[in-house]
Amino acid sequence: MKIDVLVFAAHPDDAELACSGTIASMVAKGKKVAVVDLTQGEMGTRGTPESRKAEAQASTEILGLSDRWQLNLPDTLFVNSREEQNLLIQAIRYFRPALVLANAVSDRHPDHGRAAKLAEDACFFSGLPKIETFHEGKKQEAWRPSLVLHYIQSDWIQPDLIVDISPYWDIKLKAIKSFKTQFHNPDSLEPETFISTPRFLKFLESRARDFGHLIHVEMGEGFTCRRPIGVSDLSGIF
Repeated sequence: MKIDVLVFAAHPDDAELACSGTIASMVAKGKKVAVVDLTQGEMGTRGTPESRKAEAQASTEILGLSDRWQLNLPDTLFVNSREEQNLLIQAIRYFRPALVLANAVSDRHPDHGRAAKLAEDACFFSGLPKIETFHEGKKQEAWRPSLVLHYIQSDWIQPDLIVDISPYWDIKLKAIKSFKTQFHNPDSLEPETFISTPRFLKFLESRARDFGHLIHVEMGEGFTCRRPIGVSDLSGIF
C-alpha cells in the first residue's frame, strides 16, 4: 500500500491529541494517511487494551484513515533496539510514505521522547537495503521518507511549523472524545488522571488557539523538525 503520510504514536490517542486536525486536513485534500500505534496503552490508568483498541477504531473511522496498525510493543518498556526498529521499518516499507509524523522529541510521558527517537532512527534505517525485513513472507524494498516531523504534545516546545486546523477542530474533538475511557466522563468510576479532568480539554483548546495565534488563524497544531525544511521557491509559504 502506498500512502502519503504515516503517523507513529507511542500510545492509542497520541495522534488524536496532537495531530488529528492535521490528519483531517490532509484526508480532506485527498491524501492517504495511516497510523501505527506502537503499544496498546496497556499501562494507562484508565481503560483496557480491548477498550482502547475499540476506541482507536472509532477514531480511525472519524478521521478517514486508510489503515491503522498496532505493533503491540510493551507500554513503558519498549526500547530503541534493532528488533523494535525493524517492526517500524516493516511498516515504513509497507506504506512507503513521503512524510512521517512522530511523537514529540521530549515530553511529560517518557515513552513519547523514546518513541520519537525510535521512529526517527527507523525512518533512516528503512532506507538501507542491507537491513532486510519481510512482510507476509516477501522481502521488502528499502524506503526512506522524505521528511520526518514531530508533533508537539503536553510540554511546550517552540514549533518549527504550524498547520492551520481551524476548519477541522470539530473533527479533532470528535476523534479525541472517541477515547471515552481516557477523557472526562462524570459517570466514570475509574481513577482521575492528568488527562481525564475537564480542564485538560480546555488546555488542548488553549494550546491550539495559541499556535493558531502565532500564524494569525483560529486554531493550529505545532510540529518540530531536526533539520531545515527546504522549498524550491518562496511562493508556497505566503
